Amino acid sequence: MSERVEQEEIFSQVLRAGRRTYFFDVRSTKADDYYLTVTESKKFTHDDGSFHYQKHKIYLYKEDFADFKEMLNKATEFIVNEKGAEVISERHQKDYKKEEAVAGVTTDSFTDVSFEDI
Repeated sequence: MSERVEQEEIFSQVLRAGRRTYFFDVRSTKADDYYLTVTESKKFTHDDGSFHYQKHKIYLYKEDFADFKEMLNKATEFIVNEKGAEVISERHQKDYKKEEAVAGVTTDSFTDVSFEDI
């Protein structure tokens, strides 16, 4: 059983976006061509204070760049045209507190997490 080994990054950028971090990494194929990996990493904190990261990765090869870029532009333009550029989800507001009603009692159960130290 062979294990896929990630190639060393040639170029890398990081986008921190709240609880999510996006990594854009250029890697090299065995044929010495380049491809892009985009990784979303999201931190989850458990009730006991421990945490884990959930990661999702896509691989994007040069032959798909133009179509991918076109579809991404169309999708993002559609969203902005339909809903505007302002973020309307309260979860994205810095002072957002998740509230849960339990037997008529409201409790704050949201912990603001910073990725600056990661």
